[in-house]
Amino acid sequence: MIRVVLADDQPLIRAGLRALLHFEPDIEVVGEASDGRHALELAATLRPDVVLMDVRMPEMDGIEATRRIAENPRLDGVRVVILTTFELDEYVFKSLRAGASGFLVKDTEPAMLLQAIRVVAGGEALLTPGVTRRLIDEYAAKSTEDRPTPELDVLTDREREVVALVAAGLSNKEIAERMVVSPATAKTHVSRAMIKLSARDRAQLVVIAFESGLVTPRRRL
Repeated sequence: MIRVVLADDQPLIRAGLRALLHFEPDIEVVGEASDGRHALELAATLRPDVVLMDVRMPEMDGIEATRRIAENPRLDGVRVVILTTFELDEYVFKSLRAGASGFLVKDTEPAMLLQAIRVVAGGEALLTPGVTRRLIDEYAAKSTEDRPTPELDVLTDREREVVALVAAGLSNKEIAERMVVSPATAKTHVSRAMIKLSARDRAQLVVIAFESGLVTPRRRL
């Protein structure tokens, strides 16, 4: 059973999401929050598998709540999917940097939302179809905010290649085809890179690839 917390300041949105998820045999809504601070408290007490998090909420916005969840080692198993009305480059990149595993707009088809919950609960990363690598790429290039440079020396050359391919949006199967290895081997390389870089999931590998300069707007794969 995938345990979900809904965080949105609009009761009607929460009610709609709750009604949609109610009929799924493998998904259970275990809590609801109307602001980011309450969402953080519920994540800490209920330890859900997934939090569907709105961006604009009172008390604490969704991005800050996501950051605090991601920074708490006791909540390592909690995954956040940002669910917002605004499909903006800035929101996408800031959400991923904060530790979100996915980003969806609220006009997403119900089937896509259900898939997103299952994919993220399984440890993968997900971006809505309209939010592409190009958007993240352009925002990363324009951002003037000081960003730490992740240390990639801990990676082997093979693992660095894998991280770059993950940032290019390739799946494990596609990485395997590109590197001429088995899907299991590709998955192992991705997992080892995540462990060495302390990345929660593939979304964090994308952020690290940009922040380290491993992938840049001028270096397309």
